[in-house]
Amino acid sequence: MKFARLAEPPKSAFGAAGLVLFGAFSIQWAAALAVPTFPAVGALAVSGWRFLTGAVILIALVRPKVRAWGTGEWRAAVLLGVSTAVMNLTFFQAIARIPLGTAVAIEFMGPFVVAALGHKSWRHLAFILLAAGGVVALCRPGGNLDLVGVLFALLAAVSYGAYAYSSHHVGGATEGFEGLAVAMGVAAALTFVFVVPSIGHVASHPSLLVRFICMGLLATVFGFAAEMQALRRLPPPIVGVLLAFDPAVAFLSGFVFLGQGVSALDLLGLALVVIGGIGVTMDADDSVIEVAR
Repeated sequence: MKFARLAEPPKSAFGAAGLVLFGAFSIQWAAALAVPTFPAVGALAVSGWRFLTGAVILIALVRPKVRAWGTGEWRAAVLLGVSTAVMNLTFFQAIARIPLGTAVAIEFMGPFVVAALGHKSWRHLAFILLAAGGVVALCRPGGNLDLVGVLFALLAAVSYGAYAYSSHHVGGATEGFEGLAVAMGVAAALTFVFVVPSIGHVASHPSLLVRFICMGLLATVFGFAAEMQALRRLPPPIVGVLLAFDPAVAFLSGFVFLGQGVSALDLLGLALVVIGGIGVTMDADDSVIEVAR
């Protein structure tokens, strides 16, 4: 059975929420693995290696049939590849300077804006605002954050919003994971220039290559594939709110894997984003049921 057929779109909003949560854990775990490698080769090179290893694995598994593609499929895949590359490059620059959870909380403002623009009811908007309040708490207002790190996180937020829409379009324009595989190939090509100077160092330290391969599997193969499946089932505005789980998972990953502290304000923020994410999932599931009726 081909990899492209292994995952079917979930049958409910809760199924999509499960995929988003799985993707969040995979992507944030990969980010936690990335941070310790920054001193060795630099954040830009780490981003390039993650795309390179992930793209090679994904293309080998999917084997996309691009000969049958038209302009629409190529345009969607290239846009996803570019937005994902910019998002990851700026995000890694951010987590090199500020805590993982804080960077993800700021980055989440991108899909949050997507969600806010697409709200369908006052109840839906209330859940969005609740999640937004959690993001503000997770940003630790008044904290002594590195300004450059915050600016990179904001750039990642803009790219994240573009990624949400691009991933949705790729999922609709291509079959299985073919579009994702090509998009990650585009991202790998764009970031390969950052890989080249570190090839010698990585070749002499095989443990680094193993870590990069794990990052590629977790983020590119498992994480992005799970999010694409969720975006096939639900529109970007709803998935944008479900991505509020990302800051919560990022704080947990930073605490467990990197020893980064969690404050009472962080815990409040985690509670708010989780409640908001569950609420918008229930709201979306009710909409699915009403349409079915």
